[in-house]
Amino acid sequence: MTDRTVDPVLVEIVEGTLASVEMEVETAIARTARSPMIRDAHDFRAGIHDARLRKLTGRSYSALVQPIVRDFPIGTMRPGDVFFHNDVYLSEGGIGHLPDLCVTVPVFHEGDVVAFVQAFGHHDDIGGAVPGSMPSHARSAFEEGLMVPPIKLWDQGVPNRAALTIMTRNSRMPDSLAGDLDAECSACLMGARRLGELFDRYGREAVEACFDAIIDKTTETFRRELLAKIPEGVHVWEDYAEHDGVDEPRLHTQRITLTVDHSADTPLTIDFTGTSLQAKGPINHAGDYADGVFLKKWLAPILRNLADTPERMAELDVNEGVVPLIKMVFPEKGTLLTPIFPAPTNARTFVILRLLGVLAGVLAKATGGRMPADQETIRYTGVYGESDDGPYLMREVLGGGSGGRWYADGEDTIHVVPDSRNIPVEFAEARWPFRVERLGLAVDSGGPGEFRGGLGYDKHIRMLRDASFMSIADRSILSCWGVNGGRAGRPFQVTVDGVEMEGLVDDFPVRAGQVIRIRTTGGGGWGSPYDRPAERVAADVRDGKVSFEGAREDYGVVLSGTADEVVVDAEATERLRERLRQARPGAFFDRGPGYPKLSGGLPHAEVDTV
Repeated sequence: MTDRTVDPVLVEIVEGTLASVEMEVETAIARTARSPMIRDAHDFRAGIHDARLRKLTGRSYSALVQPIVRDFPIGTMRPGDVFFHNDVYLSEGGIGHLPDLCVTVPVFHEGDVVAFVQAFGHHDDIGGAVPGSMPSHARSAFEEGLMVPPIKLWDQGVPNRAALTIMTRNSRMPDSLAGDLDAECSACLMGARRLGELFDRYGREAVEACFDAIIDKTTETFRRELLAKIPEGVHVWEDYAEHDGVDEPRLHTQRITLTVDHSADTPLTIDFTGTSLQAKGPINHAGDYADGVFLKKWLAPILRNLADTPERMAELDVNEGVVPLIKMVFPEKGTLLTPIFPAPTNARTFVILRLLGVLAGVLAKATGGRMPADQETIRYTGVYGESDDGPYLMREVLGGGSGGRWYADGEDTIHVVPDSRNIPVEFAEARWPFRVERLGLAVDSGGPGEFRGGLGYDKHIRMLRDASFMSIADRSILSCWGVNGGRAGRPFQVTVDGVEMEGLVDDFPVRAGQVIRIRTTGGGGWGSPYDRPAERVAADVRDGKVSFEGAREDYGVVLSGTADEVVVDAEATERLRERLRQARPGAFFDRGPGYPKLSGGLPHAEVDTV
C-alpha cells in the first residue's frame, strides 16, 4: 500500500488514459499489420507497465518486461529504442511459444524511463520444421523456429536491419512478418509518446502515485470482494492434456492444490505439485520464472467469477494488483510447468488453458459449485500448399463454447484471447484456394445442463487444390467437463471426407474436392439438465442449438412438431425425466466418455470428491 495521498479524480484520468493508450496501440497494429493472424484474427495483445515492471492495465493479459530489463538495464535505455524477444526460456515465463513475438518500448520523461509499452502476438511463420512454426511432433525447441533472446531491434530510432533480415529470411512468409514487426514497433512508439504526454501534463510524482493507487485498488478489491468468498482450507483438483504429439494418447496431469488462509498476507497458495513430468512432445509451458508472475496474472481472471453479479465481474480488471495475493509453488525442474531447455513448447496452450479449468474446478469444489463449467476455447487449424500466386499458409484460431454458469448458459464460439475472431469467409475465399461451404454452430455440442454449455463452431471447407491439413488441438478425446450435475460438452473433431483426424496433425494430405469438417468443443453444462425448463429446451431446438433427439436424450424433454413450431408434451416429459433422474443421476463433475479410455491420472476418488 502507498502512503501518498492522491487526487481520486486524477486517478480516474490516469486510469482512463492508460486504457485509451492500450486500445489505441492495438487499433494501430490491427490497421497496419500484414498477416491474417494479426490483422484479421487479432491474435495479439498490448500492455502498459510502469518503471517497476508492474502491469497497469487490465483489459487483457500481456507478456513481461522483466527479461528486457534483465539484459538491458534501464539506465542504458534511450528514446527511440525498441526491444524484441521470443525466446521461451529467456522470457521469464512471459512467452509461451516461439511464434509469439514481443516488442517493448520504454517511455521517457525528462530523460528517465518511467514506463513501458509492449505488444506481443502470434505470427504466421518464424521458421522451423513445418509451415506455421508449430510442429505437432516436435521433440526439441530447435525444430520450432528461430529463437531470439532479448535484443535491441531499434537503437535510438534506427532499425537493426541485420536482425530484421535474419528474422525475415527464416520465415516462409517474410513480407507478412516484416509488415507485422513494422506495425508493432511503430504502434508501441506511438503509445510511448502518448504516455510521455501524460507525464508531461501532470508530472512524474503525481502520475506514479496514481499508478500505485490503481494497483492497490485491485489488490484490495480482489481480497475483499472475491477471495473472502472462498472458504479457508485445502482444496485439490486436476485435469489433463490428452496427447503430446509423440507418445500414444494418455493423461498428462496438471494438478492444483489450493490453500486458502484469509489471515495471511498472501491468502492464496497455488501448489502445482503432482503435475506430470515434462512431455516428449510440445505441450510443455515454461511457467516457473519470476516467481510465476505471468501465471498469476493469467489465472487470476478466473477469480472474477466469484463477483456478486456478472456486471460487477465485467468491471474488475486484472493488473499487477493480483500478484501479492497469490503464492505459487512449483515442482522441481522437469515437469509440464517446469520444463528443461530445449523441451518443445509450441502446443503449450494444452497446459495453460487447462490450468484455467483446473483453478475453476478447485474453486467449484471449494464454493459448492459457484464457478463455470469447463471450456476449451482455442485451437489452431489450417491448410497450406501452392496457389497461382505461390506458396500459401492459411491458419485459423477457432474458438469454442464456454461453460455454463450458475446464472446463465455458456457463450457460443468465443476465444480466450480478447477481441480475437475467426477469419472472414469472404476474405478467406478470395485469398486461398478453397470454399467455405458452412460456418455455423455445432448442434448439440454444448454440455447439457440447467444452464447449457456454449456451442462450438461447425465449419466445412472444400479444397479447390491439393493441400496439406494441420491441427494443433486438444480435447479431441477428453470433453469439457460439466459441474454441479451438468454434463460434459462434445469434444473437438475434424474429418476429411469422413475420415477422423487426430487433434495433432502436421501435414495430412487433402485432395482437391475433399471437404474438411471441423467441429470445435462445446462448453460443459452447469446443473442437472432435467432442471432446465422444458420451454427453454424447446427454444434451443427452434434456434438450432439442440436437436429433437438431443432434447429427448440429454434433457428428457419430449417434443413434437417442426423446428419452426416446436411443441412440448408436458406429461410425457415429466414421466421421462423422472425415469432418467433415477437411471442417470448427475455427478458433481462429469468428464464425459473419453476419460476412462486413457491412463496416467490419479484415481477419481482422490480429486473428484467435494
